[in-house]
Formats: sequence, structure tokens, C-alpha cells
Amino acid sequence: MRKLGLIGGMSWVSTRGYYEDINRIVQKATGDKASAPMLIESLDFAPIYRITNREEWDRAAQTLVASAQRLETAGAEALVIAANSMHCVYDRVAESVSIPILHIADCVADAMIAEKAGKAAILGTRNVMMEEFYRRRLLARDIELMPPEIEIVEIIDRIVYEEVMLGKVRRQSERELRTIITNLEKDGAEAIVLACTELNLIVHTDANVLPIYDGAEIHAKAAAKWILGEG
Repeated sequence: MRKLGLIGGMSWVSTRGYYEDINRIVQKATGDKASAPMLIESLDFAPIYRITNREEWDRAAQTLVASAQRLETAGAEALVIAANSMHCVYDRVAESVSIPILHIADCVADAMIAEKAGKAAILGTRNVMMEEFYRRRLLARDIELMPPEIEIVEIIDRIVYEEVMLGKVRRQSERELRTIITNLEKDGAEAIVLACTELNLIVHTDANVLPIYDGAEIHAKAAAKWILGEG
């Protein structure tokens, strides 16, 4: 097996999910005594939490570049950034190391293309839903996307930053997400992309009116396949 480096802590909730998912897949493939060879750096999320301007993004890029370089020096042979929003600085991080970084949106695109997914709506934090760094990776693969609706953006951004990133699960928020997904289906959505690594705490992939593409789960699966030499 190959050794993976994981840049985590953004949040610790999703980092825990990545670790569990990757190890379950590796264990199933190689035996119940196996563990995935990984190096994990859990960053302090507070200095790069809820970024809103270029100066803060520059600081985030510097933080992730330093982390990626430390993990490469420590022996990681590939990297995963365990946060959708931090893929905004993916190019700068990728340029700073000589090992590959598995882009979460590329992994999602692969899964959607394999299943011939239809027009999709992206659900995530404000910057993921409104900015181009995530959307353009899917559009480049000819995946049709619905435009973001500002009311939905505000609701989900609040739920993510005030609840699920802190490990809080509220039934009211689960109901809000179900209503949002049902309304998106009425508006023409044929699939949902969960572009927040904590949203799977309140959106159940098998219990909705539309196919749900959980970016965190898909990303972890791709990471495990890479570890196993299959990707």
C-alpha cells in the first residue's frame, strides 16, 4: 500500500469521517487487521475559518502549502485536502509539492459521469456555491449545473458554520435540507452534490428524492483506492 498525506482539521468532524471511511475501505479490501498507511496533519481551523477576502485566502494558501510540504517531507506519496472550500487554493498548494493531490471536485465528476448524472445542484458553503473554483471543475467535464439561489446559499452557509462544522446535528436543519432538496427537484435538479464535507451529518444519501453525490465520501473512496494502488 502507498502512504497518503491528509490535510485535515477543517473541520475535525470531517477529518474523522475521512479517516474512518478510508480505513473501512482498505480493511475490506485487504483484511480485517489492516489499517491505511496515512500521515495526517490536523490544522488549527480558527485562523482560516469562514474566509471572506483575498488577504485571508492568501493566509490560508500559505498555511496549506506549509502543511503539504511537511507531509511530503515526512514521506507522503500523495495528498488529500479534506475540505471543499480549501480547494480554492488547490493550484497554489499543488505547485508547491512534487506529489499529486487528489482534487475533490474531480473525484465527484468521475462519480457523476460514471452514473450518467443529470443536471445537478451544488450545496455547500457560500464560497463553494457562489465562486467558480469548484463549479468550473464540473463544468469542464460537461456536467450541467443549476445556478445558485442566494436564499439557499444563506441557509446552508449558516447551518454549516454554526452547526455541522461543530459536530452539531439539529432535526430542524435536517428538515430544512430535505425541503431544499425537494424544491430543487421541482425546479429541475436531477442530482445533488454535497460540496461540504460535513453536510452528510444531516443529509442522508439514501433517503432523498434525488441522487446525492457526497463529496467527502467520494473523495475518501478515491483516496482509499489510491492507497491500494488502484487509482
